[in-house]
Amino acid sequence: MLGVLKTFTEGMAKTRKTFADTVGSLILGDKIDEAFLEELEEALVAADVGMTTAAAVLTDLKERHRRKELSTPDDVRLRLRQILREILSASHKPFVVSAVPFVVLVVGVNGTGKTTTIGKLASRLAGGGKSVMLAAADTFRAAAAEQLSIWGERSGIPVIKHREGADPGAVVFDALAAAKARSVDVLIVDTAGRLHTKSNLMEELKKVRRILERELPGAPHETLLVVDGTTGQNALVQARMFHESIGVTGLVITKLDGSPKGGILFAIAKELGLPVKLVGIGEGIEDLRDFDPKEFVEALL
Repeated sequence: MLGVLKTFTEGMAKTRKTFADTVGSLILGDKIDEAFLEELEEALVAADVGMTTAAAVLTDLKERHRRKELSTPDDVRLRLRQILREILSASHKPFVVSAVPFVVLVVGVNGTGKTTTIGKLASRLAGGGKSVMLAAADTFRAAAAEQLSIWGERSGIPVIKHREGADPGAVVFDALAAAKARSVDVLIVDTAGRLHTKSNLMEELKKVRRILERELPGAPHETLLVVDGTTGQNALVQARMFHESIGVTGLVITKLDGSPKGGILFAIAKELGLPVKLVGIGEGIEDLRDFDPKEFVEALL
C-alpha cells in the first residue's frame, strides 16, 4: 500500500504543487475569517476544481465555521481533506471484469492517449491471467489499426481489424463474434476520436453501441472515456459531451503526471457523477493505475 501511494504521490507532483501553491499557503495561516474563506474559494478555482465544486466546498466550510466547528486553518485543512474524499467517493466504482466476454468500449477525442491506454489496459489484463482481444474500430485515423496492432504484438493479444476507411460497425460485429467463438474474457474496442463534425462522431459511436447491445445483451459492460489530464476544464466539457451522447460509465485520466490541473477530477465527479476508474501517471505499462479516491486526496494534500 505504501509503495503504491509513494508512486502515486510522485506521479502527481505537478498537480500537488498547484494545490500547495494556492490552497496550501492559505491553510498554513493562523486565523479563519470571511476574507480567508473567499481566498480559499479562489484558490480552489485556480486549482481547477471548477466553480460549482469550489462553491459547494465553501458552503460547507462557511456553515461549519458559523457553527464554531472550525476555529483554525488546521481544522479547515482536515475538513477540506474529508470533503474532497467524499466528492470522489460518492461516485466511485472500480474497474472490475464481471462477465465473459466482458466488453469495454473506449471513446475519446484524438490526442488524449486513447490507443495507448487500451494497449496498457490490455497488457495489464493479460498479465493478470485474462484472455484479451482488441477491436480496431477506429478506421478513420490513418495508422490507428497499425498502432493498436503494435500493442497487440507486444503482449501477444489478437487484434481484429479491417482496411482503413471500413465500416467501424463491421469491425465490431466481427470482433465480438470472434471473442465469443474463442471464449475470450475481455474484448476492448478502440473507436474514432474525430470525424467531420461532432454529431457525425457521436452517431457513429451510437451505431457501434447498438451493434454491441444487439449481439450481446448487456454489452458494452464498460464505456470508458479517455481524457487528457493536462487540459483542465476542457476535460469536463468532453466528459459532459460524450456522457450525454452515448452514456459513459467511467473515465480514464491520462498524463496526470504532467498536469497541474488534476483538480478537474473533482469537477467531473461533482458535476457529472462519473467515476474515475483508471489514471495514467507515467509512460510505462505499469503506470496505468486503478483510481483510489483516498490515495488521490492523500497524494494531493
